[in-house]
Amino acid sequence: MSEENLYTAVRGFVLDALAELAPDLAPELLARVEVTPTKDVAHGDMASNAAMIAAKTAGKNPRELAAGLVERLSARPEIAKAEAAGPGFVNLTLAPSYLLAQLPVILRAAEAYGQRQARGLKLNVEYVSANPTGPLHVGHCRGAVVGDALANLLAKAGFEVTKEFYINDAGAQVAALARSVYVRYLEALGLDPQAYIDTVPGGMQYGGAYLVPLGEELAKLHGDEFAETPEANWIDRFRDFAVGRMLDLIKEDLAALGVRQHVFSSERALVEAGGVARGLQTLRDQGLIYRGVLEPPKGKTPEDWEPREQELFRATQFGDDVDRPIAKSDGSYTYFANDIAYHADKVMRGRDGLINVWGADHGGYVKRMQAAVKALSGAKLDVVLCQIVRVMKNGEPVRMSKRAGTFVELRDLIDEVGPDAVRFSMLMRKSDAQMEFDLAAAVAQTRENPVFYVQYAHARARSVLRAAPPPDANVNLVALGAPEEMALIRRLITWPRLVEQAAEAREPHRVAFYLHDLASDFHALWNAGRENAQLRFILEDKPVETAARIALVAATAIVLRSGLAVLGVTPVEEMR
Repeated sequence: MSEENLYTAVRGFVLDALAELAPDLAPELLARVEVTPTKDVAHGDMASNAAMIAAKTAGKNPRELAAGLVERLSARPEIAKAEAAGPGFVNLTLAPSYLLAQLPVILRAAEAYGQRQARGLKLNVEYVSANPTGPLHVGHCRGAVVGDALANLLAKAGFEVTKEFYINDAGAQVAALARSVYVRYLEALGLDPQAYIDTVPGGMQYGGAYLVPLGEELAKLHGDEFAETPEANWIDRFRDFAVGRMLDLIKEDLAALGVRQHVFSSERALVEAGGVARGLQTLRDQGLIYRGVLEPPKGKTPEDWEPREQELFRATQFGDDVDRPIAKSDGSYTYFANDIAYHADKVMRGRDGLINVWGADHGGYVKRMQAAVKALSGAKLDVVLCQIVRVMKNGEPVRMSKRAGTFVELRDLIDEVGPDAVRFSMLMRKSDAQMEFDLAAAVAQTRENPVFYVQYAHARARSVLRAAPPPDANVNLVALGAPEEMALIRRLITWPRLVEQAAEAREPHRVAFYLHDLASDFHALWNAGRENAQLRFILEDKPVETAARIALVAATAIVLRSGLAVLGVTPVEEMR
């Protein structure tokens, strides 16, 4: 593995220089010193805020301190130029030899380039967690992709990651599923289910054709044993059967998308094992549960609202807006109580941090859940929210479900455009921004299609490498120096920092953006070779130049593969 992060290395240079000018700075102040990419390469490769951070404590003007840093940093062989800018920034241009020296680092590390060493920290990433009542639809797709890519990214950043799916199999929705399957069971026996449907409050909740095979299977297993018997005789058996089959279907859909989770936790199993009582007892032992009366909702008070005493969790002590009920008026637990138990269970499994990927419609639930986790253990719960996705074709919304008829099923979307296009496209917008998924654009072989554009860059690189001698990490790289070549190298060296920053921000879409930019730099170099024969990768009469450029192409292919692995997208060898 490699931890070769040039930004970390250059930050070390800055701190060394700062220590000479102000030797007694506190560690917490030094922690605020940054080295970041410049927005414009004309201002150098990197910039540091060190002078502005340290000036007051050092008793100097920021510009004066920046001048001292410039003097010392300019003397380093790794730095071609250092200059003060603005109120006290220090802009740094790296020596070409220092940039070129990173190519052998990439070649030796291969796909481990950018991989941090193990931090000794365990994270749990829970995502999808759809009700096991039917096939996954496109509304689940974005969370599945974001969660899976985020888990991969965190593993790349050195965390030990558990990918988890929470099975919501303890609520009224699974009882409704059992009743809907019972209707299909009656139909499979050739019976009219209407009389039964008329007895069910709200009728048959899940009417999709995907339940027909389940009814047929139950008819084969049990014949007419349950055709005219009370609900109590069959509902548990039908519920367990239906949930099991739906979970199998969900896992198949996720596998088609390239998502395979490590743990599937059952809400029902947790409840039946006394998990809710245990989780709440932890809060009771801390005096965090009390009986009280909530204030009426803000705004217009509902006519049927009446103050009543309830068991409440002191959520406001941990950053929430109001205290939260954990029990209903009939004494049964709220959904929140079950969720407290589930998160307590995750904490007890030895997780150092929890991450949940939820739909944006759960935004109002975030503060209370973060408050509960903080109260339970002091651990941090991060929540990544995913906005809805609309599937479009020819500018019109699409409903293409073969079985449900009312929504776009995930499997149909995958069958239409392929898992790579689905995954990459879902990550080309920040998760909390609404997006439209254009079916035609997702399969177009043009630069406007981001997954094609990036995969094409990798395929182009591989085509060059198949026609050339193997890359050599010890090759003389002095022949590299064209602006397009140096731009590509500058992009490559930002990969380790990008991994670190994206993981810290919980934003896997940054990887997709980076890969698109890297592909653009590589395509630009390819096109420069078409316009100027001296910039081509393989020159029969110039073995030194050829070997150097092959090393650059190989390094580019490595980083493209490394990034695509994080996103769960295939690095194709050739485009068809």
